[in-house]
Amino acid sequence: MSRRADKSSLARAFGLRGAFWVVSGVLLAALGCFAADSPPQVTLDATKAAPRTVEALTERSIVRDYRFAWANLSQALASNSAEPLNGLFQGTANSRLHDEVSSQLRNGLTSRYLNQTHKLEAVFYAPEGDVMELHDTAEYDLEVLDGNKTIQSAHAVVHYIVLMTPGADRWVVRQLQSVPHF
Repeated sequence: MSRRADKSSLARAFGLRGAFWVVSGVLLAALGCFAADSPPQVTLDATKAAPRTVEALTERSIVRDYRFAWANLSQALASNSAEPLNGLFQGTANSRLHDEVSSQLRNGLTSRYLNQTHKLEAVFYAPEGDVMELHDTAEYDLEVLDGNKTIQSAHAVVHYIVLMTPGADRWVVRQLQSVPHF
């Protein structure tokens, strides 16, 4: 059977739109096989937050925005470009991460965060709703590369104290500080 016959049989079976979606799905699945890693997995336990209770919509927003921030942090360190950090990190977190990207670039290194899992616990939510302190128990595989050569690979469990504040359209990370334990 020729390719032309295959395409026309797809179009007849699913209609033109259906054929488009089938072909698109196959292409996306094929591209997904080459993806370096899955997006960070983030969960949030807000039951101990005080003095204000965390609303369901705020919980979803925190999880979404924290996942997005770590995905972009990972992209920034893998590409040695601070551009992905813009808008997601503010204040000391932004300054420190820009310095980290610059340092890697100067030394000819790149880093990759793989298999990320973040277990967040909200410990403080300001009465005005303008700041939230979170404890993140992050688990990931970290690879440091010199060109295409892996020079260090380690599985890490790291504890972070995180301060997030609401921005115009998302929550932003203002502080991301590793600590030995909570």
